[in-house]
Amino acid sequence: MSPFYVPESALVIAAHPDDIEFTCAGTVARWVKCGTRVGYVLCTSGEVGIAEPGMTKARAAEIREAEALQAAHIIGVHDVVFLREPDGMLVATLELRKKLVREIRRFRPEVVVTGDPTIVWAGADYINHPDHRAAAAAALDATFPAAGQPNLFEELEKEGLKAHKPRKVFVTGWDYTDLFVNIEETIEAKITALRAHRSQMKDWDPADMIRDWAATAAKGKEMEYAESFRVVTLVDDETWKTLSLSQQQDARP
Repeated sequence: MSPFYVPESALVIAAHPDDIEFTCAGTVARWVKCGTRVGYVLCTSGEVGIAEPGMTKARAAEIREAEALQAAHIIGVHDVVFLREPDGMLVATLELRKKLVREIRRFRPEVVVTGDPTIVWAGADYINHPDHRAAAAAALDATFPAAGQPNLFEELEKEGLKAHKPRKVFVTGWDYTDLFVNIEETIEAKITALRAHRSQMKDWDPADMIRDWAATAAKGKEMEYAESFRVVTLVDDETWKTLSLSQQQDARP
C-alpha cells in the first residue's frame, strides 16, 4: 500500500455548499489532522437549492453559507471563500478563471482539489450538475496554466499576488481513479459535516449512503472506507523539493 501523501497545503474548489462533504471531506479531515493548511473556495452559495414556499435567494444564500462554514469547521477548515457566482447558472468564464487564479495565488496551495469536468453521465439516475462541470473546468484552467503564468492577469501581480504553480491536482473520483485514500478514521467526521447541511438533508440521514459509497471505493484495496482521486503531478517531486524556502514561505494563511 502506498504511503499516505500529506501536502503542506491544499485548496479545494467546488461549485456548491455540500459538494466537498459529499466528495472529499474524509481526505481533507485526514490532511488537517496531519497539519495540512486547507482552504475552501465555493463558487456559488447554493441559493437556488432550498425549494420552500416564501424562500428568497438572499435568505437561502445566508442559510447555506452558514451551513458550509459549520461543515468546514467540523473538518477543521477555517479559510472558506464564497465567490457568490449565480447558483444554477455557473459558467466557466474568463472572469471566473481570474477569480480562482486570485485565490490560488493568495493561498499558494501545494495541491488543488476539484471535480472532473468531463463527467456528464453519472449513473442510471443522475446527470452531473452543470455547475459541477463549470466549477471543475474553471478550477483546472485556473490551476494550469493560468495561476503559474506571471504575465497572465498582470493586475494580480501588481496587487502582490505572485504567480504560483501548484505541485499536484487531485480530481475527485467517478470512473477513472488512480489513488485511494483510506478514510476509516475520518468517515464519521465526513458524515457529521454533511449533516450540517440541514437545508439539504432535511429528514434524510446520509450516513448509510456515504458508508456504502466509501466501502465500494475501498473494495479490494485492503481498507474499509476510501475516497478516490485522479492525480496529476504538475511539478515533479524532485523539482518541488529544490524550491527555495522563501518561495515556499510565500503562502498566506
